Amino acid sequence: MSQTTKTLASAALAGIIAVGVGIHSPEAQAGKKGFEKCYGIAKKGMNDCGTAKHSCAAQAKTDGERAEWVYVPEGTCKKIVGSFSEKPASDKKS
Repeated sequence: MSQTTKTLASAALAGIIAVGVGIHSPEAQAGKKGFEKCYGIAKKGMNDCGTAKHSCAAQAKTDGERAEWVYVPEGTCKKIVGSFSEKPASDKKS
């Protein structure tokens, strides 16, 4: 393996590790400061993040899917009819 190939491989590995650390950091998992996840109110294609069915934002298939969520200011979710402030049991990963 040439020095250039080793350097490129090292840089790629470092990038992968950096992305992985960022995804699993407490800040990334905690969400936005001053906001909470609100389940069951996302419009089709307007969810903020993934579920057990998909891993990306903007992939909700229908309006109001119980497992889909969006960030709302803290205290707001409990004021919205049909919303849930906790992940539905059917979407929790074991």
